[in-house]
Amino acid sequence: MDFATVIGVVVGMVAVLAGMIFKGVTPDALLNPAAILIILFGTAGAVMIAFPVSELKRIPKLFGILFKEKENQSDGEVIRLFSQLADTARREGLLSLEGQASEVDDPFLKNGLSLAVDGQSAEYIRDVLTEEIEAMEERHAGGALIFAQAGTYAPTLGVLGAVVGLIAALSDMNDIEKLGHAISGAFIATMLGIFTGYVLWHPFANKLKRKSKQEARQKMMVVEGVLSILEGEAPRVIEQKLASYLPASERQKILEEREAGFVGQETQKATS
Repeated sequence: MDFATVIGVVVGMVAVLAGMIFKGVTPDALLNPAAILIILFGTAGAVMIAFPVSELKRIPKLFGILFKEKENQSDGEVIRLFSQLADTARREGLLSLEGQASEVDDPFLKNGLSLAVDGQSAEYIRDVLTEEIEAMEERHAGGALIFAQAGTYAPTLGVLGAVVGLIAALSDMNDIEKLGHAISGAFIATMLGIFTGYVLWHPFANKLKRKSKQEARQKMMVVEGVLSILEGEAPRVIEQKLASYLPASERQKILEEREAGFVGQETQKATS
C-alpha cells in the first residue's frame, strides 16, 4: 500500500469538507447529481475521446500502481547484489553467474546477466537494456498523460456545469429564495471540477512520473552493474560507481556499511 497516496487523498477531501463547514456550507450540498454527472462522466468521456482503447485499458493497472507500493529491491540491496556477483565472477569466472541469473526474480536484471554470460559485447548489452528502459519510460509517460489530461478537462467542465446551472437558475427568477439555492448549486460543479482536477488527477499524474523516474534510475544502476561485471571491475569499485546514483546521505551510508564489513573480514582473517 502506498500510504502517501492514500493519506494525500484523505487529507485533500477532509480539507475541502472542513473548509466548507467553516464557511457555513453543509457537506450534503455536494450531493448534486447534475454536477457529478457533468464532471465525472464528462471527464471520462473527454478522456475516451483523447486516447485509444489500448491505452484506456491500462487505467485499472495505473490505479494499482498509484495505491500499491511495488515490491522492488531497494537501491542498497541492488548494490550489495552486484558486489556479490562481481566477487563471484572474479573468483570463479563469468560463466559461474549463469546459475545465479536463472534464480533472479527481476526480469530486467535476469536479461542483463544472461546477455553477459552469453558473451555479448558491452555495447550490445547497453543498447538492448537502454532501449528497454526507454520503452518503459514511454509507456509510463502515456499512463501519466491520461491523468494529466483528465486534470485539464475537469476544471473546464466545472465551468460548463456552472453555466448550465446558471441557465437553469435564471430561467425562473420569480422565487428569490429558490434562485439563491439554484445559483449556489450551480457552482458545485465548478468546485468539483477544480477539486478532482488539482487534488486528484494532476497529483496522480505527477506520482506516476515520479515512480517511473525512480524505476528507470534503478534500472540504469542495473545496466552499469552488469557492464562493470563484464569488464571485471572489483566489487568495491562497482559499489562506488552504483552509489553515485543515490543521494549523498544514502551513498555515504552504503559505503560505510561496506567499509565496516571489509574491516570485519580483515580482522577475522587476522585472528584465524
